[in-house]
Amino acid sequence: MTIRVLDPTSESKVVEPELAPRLDSLAGKTVGFISNGKEGTDGFFRHLERLLKERLQVANVVWKTKSNYSAPAEQDIIDTAREWDIAITGLGD
Repeated sequence: MTIRVLDPTSESKVVEPELAPRLDSLAGKTVGFISNGKEGTDGFFRHLERLLKERLQVANVVWKTKSNYSAPAEQDIIDTAREWDIAITGLGD
């Protein structure tokens, strides 16, 4: 009897993404929140927004919510996120 072993890994080469440079400070920066739209996310992001503004002097917080919690963010959200200094994604139930 012959046993055949299959390799489920992809044959394509994996390209490691280049990390964005680290910010020295969040003071005066724009932070974007991308929510999955579930109930628990709202309270967490509101608390986080207050802390970012009070403690780290973040200038602006932009809120975006995906239309489907289990799908990737829509292209318009991705395009808008390019204008932010950092993006924070969150989920909640």
